[in-house]
Amino acid sequence: MHREHTEISLSDTLQEDEVVKLYRDNGWSAADKPEQLLAALQGSHTLVTARCKGNLIGLGNAISDGHLVVYYPHLLVSPEYQGQGVGKQLMLALQQRYQGFHQQMLTADGEATGFYRALGFSRVGKAEPMWVYAGTDH
Repeated sequence: MHREHTEISLSDTLQEDEVVKLYRDNGWSAADKPEQLLAALQGSHTLVTARCKGNLIGLGNAISDGHLVVYYPHLLVSPEYQGQGVGKQLMLALQQRYQGFHQQMLTADGEATGFYRALGFSRVGKAEPMWVYAGTDH
């Protein structure tokens, strides 16, 4: 377990190799499209990163209209740093940025559902998450 100081920052400069490693370590299929992944992250409305001793250990991003709606598509933490509050710090930084928005949305599955519920997210009525998805990790 790592207890070093973690820096959470907005709009960090990302290198393709560190991003791909983080996604591969978490088993996310987006790692198979590194150019598109990096462009997507850099094109986010907001991007937050977590670094320990300069190394990327987590990130989260938001896509938003800037006024009413925000969607949080990615939140990842290196497996060796999970369970230490890094993901919570990243998500709280994003939520602070979009505080007061009419709608904050994300898709969660598996064990992540409890994590997001603890941060105030819930299923809305009979709404069903729906998508056209080219990945295999869900």
